Amino acid sequence: MGLPGAPWSDHVALKRETMSPESRRRFASLQDPEDVFHFALKRTTPQDLDFLQAVTKESHVRKDSEQAARCRESGNSSFKNRDYTAATLHYSQGVCFAPRTSEQLSLCYANRSAALCHLQRYQESLDDIDRALRHGYPSTLQHKLQERRKQCISGLSLVPRREPDNPKPTLKDIHNGADPIDGVSPQVAVCFNPKKGRHLVVTEGTASGDLILVDRPYSWVLVPGTEELKGKQSRRETEKGSPFGTEDRRCHRCLIETMCPVPCGSCSYGRYCSSVCRQEAWEEYHRWECAIGAELMVTGVMSQLALRMTLKAGLRNVQRAREPIGDKDGSPEPLQSPGFDSNRSPSDTGRGSALHCGDPYLSVYNLLHHLRHQSPALRYLCAATMATLYLKLSQAVPPPASWDPSTNGQSQSLEDIAEPGVRGWSPELCLLGSTSLRHMLQLRCNAQAVSVLQDAGVTDSKVQTTQEICIATAIFPALSLLNHSCCPNTSLLFTTGLRSGPGGSSVDGDGGTGLSPSQGVSVAVRAAKAIAAGQEILHCYGPHSARMTTTCERQGLLRRQYYFLCKCEACDPPRKDPGSESGWRGSDGGELQCAKCQSPLKAGGTGFVCVQPSCARPMSRAEVSRRLRDVGENLWKAADLLESDAPDAALLLLTGTIAESGRILSDRHPLQGEVADTMARAYATKGEWESAASQLSRSAAAVGSQYGEDSVELARQLFKLAQLHFNGGAAGEALSVIPRARRLLHLHYGLHCPELSELEAMEDCLR
Repeated sequence: MGLPGAPWSDHVALKRETMSPESRRRFASLQDPEDVFHFALKRTTPQDLDFLQAVTKESHVRKDSEQAARCRESGNSSFKNRDYTAATLHYSQGVCFAPRTSEQLSLCYANRSAALCHLQRYQESLDDIDRALRHGYPSTLQHKLQERRKQCISGLSLVPRREPDNPKPTLKDIHNGADPIDGVSPQVAVCFNPKKGRHLVVTEGTASGDLILVDRPYSWVLVPGTEELKGKQSRRETEKGSPFGTEDRRCHRCLIETMCPVPCGSCSYGRYCSSVCRQEAWEEYHRWECAIGAELMVTGVMSQLALRMTLKAGLRNVQRAREPIGDKDGSPEPLQSPGFDSNRSPSDTGRGSALHCGDPYLSVYNLLHHLRHQSPALRYLCAATMATLYLKLSQAVPPPASWDPSTNGQSQSLEDIAEPGVRGWSPELCLLGSTSLRHMLQLRCNAQAVSVLQDAGVTDSKVQTTQEICIATAIFPALSLLNHSCCPNTSLLFTTGLRSGPGGSSVDGDGGTGLSPSQGVSVAVRAAKAIAAGQEILHCYGPHSARMTTTCERQGLLRRQYYFLCKCEACDPPRKDPGSESGWRGSDGGELQCAKCQSPLKAGGTGFVCVQPSCARPMSRAEVSRRLRDVGENLWKAADLLESDAPDAALLLLTGTIAESGRILSDRHPLQGEVADTMARAYATKGEWESAASQLSRSAAAVGSQYGEDSVELARQLFKLAQLHFNGGAAGEALSVIPRARRLLHLHYGLHCPELSELEAMEDCLR
C-alpha cells in the first residue's frame, strides 16, 4: 500500500540483483533498521539520484505559467458547457500553477470568481475578485469585476445567515449521552498478554453505538487521485480519466473539502483551505517536502508519510524514543493505563502498538517494524528509497530546524527557500534517514486508510449516490492498539476539517480569511454490537467476512501484509467455504440457485450442483462466471446511461438483466442488490417514487443479508429508502423506515450525524 511504483522500483530491483552474493547475504542478515539504512546509503550513487530526477520529469509540481494557461482554457470550456463546478476546479488548478508575478494568476482568479458566482458561492466569488485586482488584473477588463461584485453583494443579501456549528462535547460528557472529542472511555482498559501484546478491553458492558475512543493521527498524507475503498471505481472514470483527484478537492493539511484552495507559494502541488493550514503545514513538514515534492510523488505515500513523521518528531524526540524501554533485564514496563507498548510475541495476532501517556511520538516510534518478516527485496526497496530521498533532501535545503541544534528550533519563513547545494547536514543527521526507514517499515502493518463518503455520479443528477473513498493514509497512536477481527465489534468514523476556535479568523496571504484549527483529522471508534465486560475491542484491517467470504483468502491477505494467521471468530474454526474463490457466495448461504428449479446450489467437483436429488442439475464454474460477468457488465452500462440522463434506456437494460440474473441468483445475492439499487436510481430520476422505493426495498434486503442487520451499509440504504417514501408522499411507509434508519445511523455515526437531522425533519413534517 503506497509503496514506490515502476520504474523506480525496477531500478532498485536491478541494483539489488547486481550486488555480489556475499553483499546480498550480509544485507539479508541485518536485523536493525539503522543498519539496513546505512547499508543502502553507502551504495547510493549520483546515478541513482539522476535516475530519480529523470523519473520525476512528468510530475508537475513547479510553478508554470503555460500550464496555468492550459488549466484556464480547460476551465473556459467547462464554463461554456455550464459545468461550473468543473470550471471552478480547473481555474483552481491554474491558480496553483501560476507564479505570483504571472498575469495568469489574476486571470485565473477572475475567471474562478465568475464560476463561483454562478454556483451562488458569493463570498468566495468576492474574495477572488479582490485577489484578481490585487494581482494586476488588466484595467481594461476591471469593469466586469465591478459588475460581478454588485451581483455577489446582492446575492449575499438574499442568502440566510448560517448558524455556527455546535461545539464538540468533551470526553467527560460520555455518561450524559454526548460524544467525546478525545481519549478513551472510562469503560475501557489496556491489557497485556504475550500473544496479543497490549490491547483494549471493556470493563463494563458496552451497548451498540457507544463511543469507545476518539483518536487523532500523529501524522498523515493525502492520497492523490480518487481511490474507491472497495475497488469499485467507476468505469467511466477508469476509461476516460477524471481530471480531478483528491489533491484538487481537499486541503492537504486538514483534508476538508475545498474548491478554492490557497496554494503553496513555491510549488504547484501543495494547496490548503486557508492560510492557517498552509502555515501549519509549512512549519511542520512542507518547508522541506516542497523542495523534493516530485521525488515524493514518485516514491509513494508510505515514504512521504515516514519522512513527514520524522520531520515532525525532531532530533530530541527521536533520541528520547531510542532510549531502552523497561528495566535492565529487558522486561516490559509495568502496566500503566492508558500506556501500552509493543513487546509482543511472534505469534501476535495484531499489528502491535505502544501508547505512552501524553507522548504520541513514543507510541508510534515503538510500533513493531517486522523487519525480519519482510522479504529482502522489499527491505532493500524501502532502504534504497529512503537513502536516495535523504540525499536529495540534504542537497536541496538546510537541515530542518527541529533536527539542527544550532537553530534552537527556530523555523524559517514561508518565502525563505534555500538554494540547492546548501551546507549544514552533519553526518549525525543520518539518524533522520534511518528513523524514516523505521517508520516506512512500520507503516506496512500500522498505516490506516482515512475514508469518507463522497458524492458519486453526475453533479446535476436528480439522484445522488455516494461511494466510500480513501483520502489519506495516517498513523494513529491509539487506534493501532486494536487487534484485527474479520467480524469486528466496532465501526470507525473519520472526521476532517476545521472548526472556528478561540483564535478567531486571520487574513491569508491572498486576502482571504482562515479559521483557527481546533479539530483537524480524527477517528471515532464505536461499538458496532454489544460488547460484554472483559471482551476485547476488535477492528477490521481490511478483509471483512461480509465482503470476502472465503477464510483462506482473508487469512492469506493478512499473512502477506500483517504477518499473522488470523484466528478470529469468522476464521477459527474455519468455515466450510463454498470454494477457493471469493465472490461465489455459494450453497451455504443459498445465494446461488439452480437455473431449472431455483433450489440452492452446492459446490462439488469442478463446479456446482443442485441440492435437490430429483434435479441434481450441474453448473460449471465457467458458466457461473460468465453469467455473473454479464450481470456486472450490464450494471456498468446502466450506470453510464443514468449519468448520460437516459433512465428509460437504463431501465430497459436492467429489466432484462434482473430477469436473467434471477435464474441463478437468489434475492440475497449482492449483485441482485446492486441491480435493484440501480433500478431504484433510474425510477427516482423519472420521479416514479413508488417504483423506486420498491426496488430499493429489494436492495436493502440483499444488503442486510450480505453485511448484517446492524451494518453501516444497511443504514445508508434505509436512509435512501426513507427519502424515497417521503418524496412519494407515502407517510406510513416512511414513518416505518425512519426509526430503523435512525437507530443504525446513530449506531455508526453518533449524535451529530447530519442525516439524523434530516430524518427528524422528515418525521416532523409527516406527523
